[in-house]
Amino acid sequence: MKRGITFLLLFSSIVSFSQTITGDELLDKAINYHDPNGNWKSFSGEFFVSMQSPKKSNRESRIKIDIPNQYFSLKVLKDKVVTEYIVNEKECSVSINGHKTLSKELIKKYNLNCERAKMYKNYYTYLYGLPMKLKDKGTIIHQKIAKKIFKEKEYLVLKVNYEKQTGEDTWYFYFNPITYAMEVYQFFHDESKNDGEYVLLTGEETIKNIQIPKVRVWYYNKDNAYLGTDFLSSKK
Repeated sequence: MKRGITFLLLFSSIVSFSQTITGDELLDKAINYHDPNGNWKSFSGEFFVSMQSPKKSNRESRIKIDIPNQYFSLKVLKDKVVTEYIVNEKECSVSINGHKTLSKELIKKYNLNCERAKMYKNYYTYLYGLPMKLKDKGTIIHQKIAKKIFKEKEYLVLKVNYEKQTGEDTWYFYFNPITYAMEVYQFFHDESKNDGEYVLLTGEETIKNIQIPKVRVWYYNKDNAYLGTDFLSSKK
């Protein structure tokens, strides 16, 4: 009985808090949890991501991000083939097994082009820079915070859209109501169709004094089908 009363009081306080805190305030608290010293804006480092997907071979990646110098590189090992993408300010290069002179067949087979390189840069910089990246220009933070139970856990949920030139998806970020840690995010291309995906985040890896979620498990929104798992490490 005592335990039930305690939970009820906690639940009531969360409901009350979600009705008073704004989107900007929640985002600031989440950033203060993950990056209390504001290190992301000057981030320069590398990390490793191992991806496991059903019926596919593992994908091992080394990612280097240097925000002040606008440098990004991704080196991927999959099926004994090494592909590398580098974006340095406005320039880019691609290679396979160390070779930069590529046939049309290889370029097509492995999707080796600058558009792909820039896509990877945006992808990894965004996902591994969350929630700090939500401060970027073009991000629309909804000020009304929702409370939601997801996978039997209570969250404060922040809704985010983007200006047209930045992106068209709708995102939801789920924060622990006590610590403000980011524990889930979810996106929709068209929310009325329940498309898109959600990602469960567990554990943390400290890189450059930033607390980055360590394990990301991906699912489809529409049927909860499992897509894959990413494992982050600061060391290979």
